[in-house]
Amino acid sequence: MAAQGIEYIELYTSDERSVVEYFVSSFGFTRIAECDGYGSHSTLLCQEAVQLIVTAGPATGEFLGAHGDGIADIAFTCDDVAETRDKALAAGALMVSSAPGQQVVSGFGDTCHTLVAHSAGPRLPGYRSWGPALEAPARPAGLIRLLDHVAVCVPGGGLADCADFYTAGFGLARYSGEYTEVGEQAMDSIVVRSPSGGITFTLLAPDLTKKPGQLDAFLSRNEGPGVQHLAFGVDDIIPAVHKFRKQGVEFLHTPRTYYDMLAGRLPGIRAEVADLRNADVLADRDEWGYLLQLFTRSPYERNTLFYELVERRGARGFGSANIKALYEAVERDRLATG
Repeated sequence: MAAQGIEYIELYTSDERSVVEYFVSSFGFTRIAECDGYGSHSTLLCQEAVQLIVTAGPATGEFLGAHGDGIADIAFTCDDVAETRDKALAAGALMVSSAPGQQVVSGFGDTCHTLVAHSAGPRLPGYRSWGPALEAPARPAGLIRLLDHVAVCVPGGGLADCADFYTAGFGLARYSGEYTEVGEQAMDSIVVRSPSGGITFTLLAPDLTKKPGQLDAFLSRNEGPGVQHLAFGVDDIIPAVHKFRKQGVEFLHTPRTYYDMLAGRLPGIRAEVADLRNADVLADRDEWGYLLQLFTRSPYERNTLFYELVERRGARGFGSANIKALYEAVERDRLATG
């Protein structure tokens, strides 16, 4: 038995109202329900296949003190909750809490995994006393269609152990791995995925033999491992970026020189380069097809968690070539300006 899908993602925050407003007004999520817990208040947000729970209150204080706003729980649907729990514990997970039909075990850092039985239809997630529905339907349509992947940053030297933990404990299989050098910095990555494809973790770790870089900075600000970003899948990224930008989402700026090299690097999308440039969208390809992507700035004080938009045109990878291409573009621009 293995974990099959992501039931919901739970984000702890010190300012529930502003975070909920960000997802609703900027990204088009819909408020579905609210509930009060033991020392906490939660709001459930939905869009297509994505369910987010935003939680604040005294019960979140320890997590927020260590990490700031961030992902505290990634809930997995399972064919057999008890068996998945036992496998996770045997692989080294700790038991966090237990209730009939629902088990909570530790994951990476202070992020845990609530294990729930697989369900054929939509439902309010978790064993919580959700109030009356605020807005319907339960799975509102929008530009965001699904959760493409979760990017997790772990300390250098811990990547293989983390991947092994998820393969042994939750039945995720190693999908791919890559080593990327960017100037005097480098990072390793391993992708693990559930048999159903419903869970995809991109595990990232800095190379400790190289100079410190962005992953080291994340680990320092986050005080340890954590979710670096959530990647939302969209059907057509360019209009989505324009719409979300008008609604207040701040995306990272792409150097103009990146697009000077893009047509030569990816001749198959030469006709789209002007539109990509106008939207700041990055492009990459693998043996299966093209990938278009763009990252947001972190809307949180500690500058840790951020978001990504992904449009897949057959590609199965995660845009690793963009890391090096962006670095080269920035360097080209630096040399050109003296």
